[in-house]
Amino acid sequence: MNVTVFGATGAIGSLTVAELLDRGHSVTAYARNPRKIPSAWADDVRLVIGEMSDAEAIDSAVAGSDAVISTLGPSMDRKAVGTPLVGGTENIVAAMKKHGVRRVVGQATPSILDPQEKPTMTTRLIRLLATTVWPRAVEELTGMSRTLMDPGLDWTIVRFSRPTDGPRTGNVHAGFFGSDRLGFAVSRADIAAFTAAQAESLAYVGRAPAISN
Repeated sequence: MNVTVFGATGAIGSLTVAELLDRGHSVTAYARNPRKIPSAWADDVRLVIGEMSDAEAIDSAVAGSDAVISTLGPSMDRKAVGTPLVGGTENIVAAMKKHGVRRVVGQATPSILDPQEKPTMTTRLIRLLATTVWPRAVEELTGMSRTLMDPGLDWTIVRFSRPTDGPRTGNVHAGFFGSDRLGFAVSRADIAAFTAAQAESLAYVGRAPAISN
């Protein structure tokens, strides 16, 4: 498959690119800062540089893709203002519709509910903490997720609570709050592997599975 990754130079994004390459996919990496691009990508990854406000560059990155993965996440800086990633995600969806790309995989936290979930004590506490400490980030994450949950797309949102720097374990529990037993910590390497796998799987289309180790 040809897969376009947004947020490709981030901690989880770069691992996701590596996972996709290991799985034999062709990858287009969209990045804002060319200085963050790993030298190892030189011969294996198609690069598109641009801001999330650059609809033309985003359109170029999406053209020819079979699937899109967004590992974009809001800034945790309390001084940050606005919700630029919501507009950027709208640009991604517009480009996907223009080029007939349906499969998209995004990422969020359990502060965003799966459409078939009911709030639980855990999800309520996670959202309460997040909205108390990072209200702008939650607003942005909510807007991004709602944009990706477009009825015209085959979307999946991968949710996680506490990413760690541990190695890939392959021991990932996926499910939904209120019906499955889930923990909190999960390694970024396992997040990347699970996210990359969704590009070629329809198991969670229209769902937002939560994962943990």
